[in-house]
Amino acid sequence: MMQHYGVPTRLLDWSESPLVAMFFAVEDLDKHPDTDAAIWCLKPVVLNKNARISDPEEAQYIPSFDEPELDPYKTERLRASRNDLLPVATIATRNNPRIQAQMGTFTIHHTAKMPIEEVGDKSHVVKYVIPHAARKTLQKELKLLGLNRFSLFPELPSVGSILREMMQ
Repeated sequence: MMQHYGVPTRLLDWSESPLVAMFFAVEDLDKHPDTDAAIWCLKPVVLNKNARISDPEEAQYIPSFDEPELDPYKTERLRASRNDLLPVATIATRNNPRIQAQMGTFTIHHTAKMPIEEVGDKSHVVKYVIPHAARKTLQKELKLLGLNRFSLFPELPSVGSILREMMQ
C-alpha cells in the first residue's frame, strides 16, 4: 500500500502479464517522446537461487512474504543483520484491486543498493528494448486490447484521468 501512495520502499514491482509490463513501458510517451523504453523479464526462480532460496520438492517455488526464508528481509530484522542479502523474488497476497489488475509480484531488496540486473551471473533477467518510434503505435494497440489507466488502477482517480483525456 505504501508504494501506491508514493512512499519509497525496498520493493520493486513486477507483473506476470507482458501486456501490463508493456503498458508501463510506453505510458510516459509525452514526458519522454524520443526515448526508447524497455521491458525487463525476470526469471524469479533463477534470481532466488542466487540468494539460496529454493525448494527441491517444488521446482518453481517462489516464497510469499510470510515464508520463513524471507524473515531476514523483514523491516524489524534489518538493523540486526550484519550482512547485505541479495534481492529475492516474492509473491504478495493479491488483497487489493490494483495488485489484482496489474497481476503484481515483487522483488524485495535488503540494505545493499544493488541493481537487480547485476546479481549473480545475470541470467535471471532479460531486457527487451522498445524503440521510441514504436511507442505511440503500441499505446494505441494496448488501448484496443482494453489496457488503460482504469483497467490497471481501478480507483476513482483513474476515472477522472480518463474523463479529462476524453475531453481533450
